[in-house]
Order: sequence, then C-alpha cells, then structure tokens
Amino acid sequence: MRHWIERIADELKEWDVEEHVVASGTSISGSIHIGNSCDVFIANAVGKALKQEGTSSKTIWIADDHDPLRKVPFPLPESYEKYLGVPYSQIPCPEGCCDSFVEHFQKPFLDTLDDFGIELETYSGAQMYKDGLYLNYIRTSLEKAPEIREIFNKYRENPLADDWLPYNPICTECGRVNTTFAYDFEGDEVSYRCECGFDGQMDIKSGEGKLTWRVEWAARWKIFGITCEPFGKDHAASGGSYDVSSVISQDIFDYKAPYPVPYEWITLKGEAMSKSHGVFFTPGQWLEIGPAESLNYFLFRNKPMKHKDFNPEMPFLDFVEQFDRVEQIYFGKEEAASEKEEGKLKKIYQMSQIQETEEMPFRPSYRFLTVAYQIAGDDLEKIYQILQRNSQLPEEMENNSFEDLSDDLKDILQKRVIHVKNWLDTYAPGFVKFQVQEKIPPVNLSPEQTAFLKDMATLLEEKDLNPEELHDEMYNILREHDLKPQKAFQAIYRVVIGKKMGPRAASFILSLDKDFVIKRLRLEE
Repeated sequence: MRHWIERIADELKEWDVEEHVVASGTSISGSIHIGNSCDVFIANAVGKALKQEGTSSKTIWIADDHDPLRKVPFPLPESYEKYLGVPYSQIPCPEGCCDSFVEHFQKPFLDTLDDFGIELETYSGAQMYKDGLYLNYIRTSLEKAPEIREIFNKYRENPLADDWLPYNPICTECGRVNTTFAYDFEGDEVSYRCECGFDGQMDIKSGEGKLTWRVEWAARWKIFGITCEPFGKDHAASGGSYDVSSVISQDIFDYKAPYPVPYEWITLKGEAMSKSHGVFFTPGQWLEIGPAESLNYFLFRNKPMKHKDFNPEMPFLDFVEQFDRVEQIYFGKEEAASEKEEGKLKKIYQMSQIQETEEMPFRPSYRFLTVAYQIAGDDLEKIYQILQRNSQLPEEMENNSFEDLSDDLKDILQKRVIHVKNWLDTYAPGFVKFQVQEKIPPVNLSPEQTAFLKDMATLLEEKDLNPEELHDEMYNILREHDLKPQKAFQAIYRVVIGKKMGPRAASFILSLDKDFVIKRLRLEE
C-alpha cells in the first residue's frame, strides 16, 4: 500500500532531472497558520519520500515578502491601514521587537521547523529582486510583453490594455506597488503612473518593483529548477494561476511547469482561516498542546484535496486519542479492525513520523491526564502515581516507582503534562474542568445516594481494585440501592467536585487520595 505522498514521489522519479527541487512558498501577510503552511509540510514530506527512494532532492521555501499588504492582519491596529498596498518588506515591525514586519510574522513560524523535522533552504522574494535574480526574467518579460498579454487574455473576460506591461514598480511618491501601471520601457528604465497621481520612471536593477504574480511564479520555477510544488486550491482553479503560469513558463521561459500538488483549505471550527479577522491556528500553537507528529498525522491522514476542519476544543481530545490508537497499532500494541485498516493506518503513521524509532514513544493517555492534572497539579510524581493506580502505564513500567524513571522519561511525561495543562487553560470547555473541593459542598442527597456512597467507601477500604473491577463493583452497589447510574455518579461528583458531571467515575475515584475519598464518601470533613 502506497501513501499519496509516496505516489507523488513515484511519479517524480520518472522525470529526467539530476535533482528534484520541491518548492513551497508563503505570503507574509500576517501570522503563518496551519492552513497556509501546508505547502511547507507537504513539500518536506515529498522531498523526504524522494530521498528515502534514493532520489536526489532538496526542499526550498520562498517568503513572498515583496507582495503588497491588502488587509491589516490581526491584531494590528487600524493605523496600519496607511501601509495598504505597500510591500511587506518595507513595513516596520508592529511591536518594535523585530527588524521588520516580515521578520515579526515569519520568525515564529521558522522557529518551529526544527520541532517538525523540516529541513529546507529559505529565500526572501524581496531579497531575490535586490540581488538581481529576477533581472533577466524581467527583461525577457518586458520584451515579450505582447506574447504574455496574449496568454493572459485567453483566460480573461476583459482583455488587458495594449500598453500593459507585466511589471509593477514601487511608486516613488506613495510607496505602493499594487497601484502602479507600467506602460513603457527603454532598456532597464520602466515608465509608470500611479493611482496617487505620480508619473515617473523606475530602473528595474534597483529591485524596487516586481513582476506580475503569474509571471513571477513561472520565473522562479526556472530560477530554482523547481520540479514539484504544493499550493492552495485557489491557484489550481481552471484558468487560475497554475494554468496561466504553466503556459508562461513553457512559452516565455522555455521551462516545464513543476508537478502540481493542490490542497484544500483547512477551516477552524468550520470557519475559513483569516489573518485579518484573527481566525487562525499556528504550528506554534499546535506545539503548545500536542506532539509535532500529530500535526503531520492531521495533514497526511487524508488526500490533500479532502476538506479538513480543526477544532482545538473538545474534538481535539478525540483527535489525540485517534492519533494514539494509530500509534498503538503501528507498534503492535493494539489490533486494527481489519488487515486493510491496519495497512492504511500504519502507512499514515509512518509518513507522519519525524524521527524513525523502533520503540513506541511513552505517551500516557491525554484524556486521562486532563483528570490527573486537575487533581495533582504540577506535582509530576503524584501524576505518575495516579497513572500507576489506574493502569495507565506501559506494561514494562507498571512496577517502577517515580524514582526509577530515567530523566528522559520524566522529561517526556513533563512535556505531555504541559500539553494537557495548556489545553485545559486555553481550549477546554467548562464541563471538562473541575476542582476537588477542600470541604464538602452544600448538597442534598437522597437516602439511597447516601447509602450508596457509604458502601463505596467501605468497598475502597476493604479492597484494592483496578478501574475495571471498581466499575463493576459500583454497578453492583447502585443496583442494591435501586439507583440509576446517573443518580449514583451524580452523588460522587457533587460531594467531591460540587458538580453534576465529572470524569469517568471509577478512574476518577482511584485518582484521588484513598484516605481522602473514603472520608468524603462517608460525608466526613
């Protein structure tokens, strides 16, 4: 069974090239989120698959930082509207913490790449213009402007003006790049007019201008020898950027367009991600609540054009459990529903791995840790003991005390606990949160509920049970008192956390201090 990433690599291996260059690019128009960074994750995975097959490849990332600001990104103030139309590369840092607007939004993303095992060469679009990498392509585009206009017009309802040129100077007067119209050139001097009323000339060698996007895209394919590039579905629309750039690449620059990998947008809780409206979730935010491999799993478990929605609230718990189950199946700790499912899930997990390992990572149940943490707080030893009492440790660790653990295992547990803490603090819905009450909360219990609690206390005093055994005994006791499970469990939650609902009752009880819970169930202070 081949994963879709491997199938792309298989097709690329048939290309007659010395080295594959898998490209990705991101517009630095605000925070880089898990939606518009898909290019990078997919490109890295394809490059990695090619190398594993013995094919030479490298991955590059181009920051589209010379594009104009079209909307003020969240959380910048309205005062930044004065920079609309100005290239990102020429906008100051909004908080004065970085050298520029670009660095402010780019650095948090680049800082996460090591965590995701992503290795790539990075380039700045603005710097490429300053360094003259586009210079000959600008000259060619100006000389062949009639042919480029003809290509564009095949895909347009309204044809371009006869004097239109595929180049936009940055206006000397207002500093904007999306309001200029280049209409003539002589040598390297381009004549242009701007909507601000300015009319002037621009030397293309200055780097103070840029090719029209679809021409620029085609030019950089040839500059870097790009053979494969993932991109959002908007570029893949019929007659869209990829179609037009492919023709320009072949007819104007004599270069075969790269293998396209279009992908569907990722929505956040059903809503389209938007930098200007503050609706986004970054790779850095992901690392605060989950392991890096789980983001790869989220992106690679389905084909790139299949819709993906991410919700960091309650659905995230289900997602992490799903990822953990796949990991268990991969390492033979759990059985899949069928051979077909096993093969599929093992392949997805394999593609999601950052570092290959023969041993299953130590990952205590995320859902269970949401309970353990709210009981034990930051006391790692106490959390470990709660895991032990509830049979939540790997078999080889069941009899180990906390002191027996290596520093590496303690660090792994600490990191998992931090993920859980961050999730509880930031995304967990109210009904998941609880606090063990120091004193018995005011509560009205029926005689049957009171008797049930006392029998539970006696059971705990007399027997050492695991969660499954305690669960069965609880049902025996509640039936003896003619209580419905809901009423029985409500009695436990009310006297311990002062709420009607709580975690799974048996595991919850075993997570608490034994003497404390016995006294509380007997309604003793």
